[in-house]
Amino acid sequence: MWAFSDFLKVMYLKDPVIRPLGELDSSTLQKLLPEIPLWVKNPDYDRVDWLNRFLGELWPYLDKAICNIIKETTKPMIDQYSAKYKIDAVEFECLTLGTLPPTFHGIKAFDTQESEIIIEPVLKWAGNPNILVSVKAYGLKATVQLVDLQVFAIARVTLKPLVPIFPCFSKIVVSLMEKPHIDFGLKLVGGDLMAIPGLYGFVQDLIKEEVAKLYLWPKFLEVPILDDSKVPLNKPVGMLQVSIKNCRNLKKADLMGKSDPYVKMSLGDGTLSKKTQRRMGTLNPDWDETHTLLVQNPDSQALELHIYDWEKISAHDLLGMQVIPLTKLTPDQLQTHTLNIRKTMDDNDPANQKPRGTITLDTLYKPFKDDEVIPEGDETEKPPEGTPQGGGCLVVTVHEAEDLEGRHHTNPFAKVLFKGIEHKTKPIKKNRDPKWPDGKFEYMCDEPPESGKIRVECWSKGSSMGLHPKELLGYVDINLADVVSNKRINQEYQLIDSKNGKVTVELQWLSG
Repeated sequence: MWAFSDFLKVMYLKDPVIRPLGELDSSTLQKLLPEIPLWVKNPDYDRVDWLNRFLGELWPYLDKAICNIIKETTKPMIDQYSAKYKIDAVEFECLTLGTLPPTFHGIKAFDTQESEIIIEPVLKWAGNPNILVSVKAYGLKATVQLVDLQVFAIARVTLKPLVPIFPCFSKIVVSLMEKPHIDFGLKLVGGDLMAIPGLYGFVQDLIKEEVAKLYLWPKFLEVPILDDSKVPLNKPVGMLQVSIKNCRNLKKADLMGKSDPYVKMSLGDGTLSKKTQRRMGTLNPDWDETHTLLVQNPDSQALELHIYDWEKISAHDLLGMQVIPLTKLTPDQLQTHTLNIRKTMDDNDPANQKPRGTITLDTLYKPFKDDEVIPEGDETEKPPEGTPQGGGCLVVTVHEAEDLEGRHHTNPFAKVLFKGIEHKTKPIKKNRDPKWPDGKFEYMCDEPPESGKIRVECWSKGSSMGLHPKELLGYVDINLADVVSNKRINQEYQLIDSKNGKVTVELQWLSG
């Protein structure tokens, strides 16, 4: 039997309020969905449910493999510190990562137009590991247990260089994009060490700082996959200067009107491409533009030229192409080419018999000196004796910025200005700490720019509705004298006209 009070509760009970998620404020959503994955909040991230299912099936085997790697990796360190601090023995009594695998909450991929693959996975792991380590010293034994491990990290994984040998990449390079969140329990002889006042926060901060020192970008962990002796290193061995002069008697892509042609040039798939300016309404365009491409293998690479008709809405129409193998170029000799434009590179294609116009260009291949090729990695070469003679290529890479401050919005892109030439990265939407994967630019110089400067500007793109114009978020002028003498500089700069903004720029000088 119900009590009278229960009857009154039923009589006055109100129906719950049901509202669409779109009408809820952000704070209510955060309470309802505290673990919203990044692929929901940020369209740049993709779902990876299939990867989590795959990882779940593979985890029992990965657990054993990772634990074996931990034992092999830590053994030299344990032996070193045991001898230093007179410890008798350090042993793993139990080592397992538990039954709960990590989960990926999203993944982002970058297109760098280089011979590499870059992805940024977001990893969360609330695991149940059981790691028991016993330490014997001075006749005493202590056992420490690690439990309840939680990790949150955003990593950048680079597979490079891509090579025609399975598994098709030479090494894996891993960096952390921000300091990881790490939480755990540490027990000693049945008691919780982390319960000691002040110790928990100290250990947390210490681990974060040490991990950040090792692997926080631009520092990295490099895992070799293939033997270097079997892999072509793909380091730049020279630069190709290409001067596009003109095209004559181009074939119209449209029935009505003329074309708006431009030329795209590269040294093959996966290499950085360059474009000329487009010329509006003409079939006989003149350019007189000079571009520089870095050469990695002159014996196998070829200069690929594609002439396009620019279209505002639809895809650009291909007007024709040509190819110049680098083996036909004489080093350090300026050569002029006037070539018939082809539809395809198939000699048996009947369409190549029809006239499609000509293209005229100059080429100059300048090999680098053997002792002036910049190696990969963070090693800095010693300054060469004397000033480099002749010209060279200045490579500018704008990696990232921090704490950018826009008045109306922050959709930042970087702009590099040097010798009247301007290059831009693509804007990153709604981000005060952008990372630009397309921030690498090259400038050909007739002589070392010892007294020159380069300007790097950070801008915020204007709103699409035109309510707010683009705005300058800060800039920095960098003297190039040190780059010429040291060959390479990778440095963070404070932005002028910005309260806290910083930008990280890498400069390389490759002399001819």
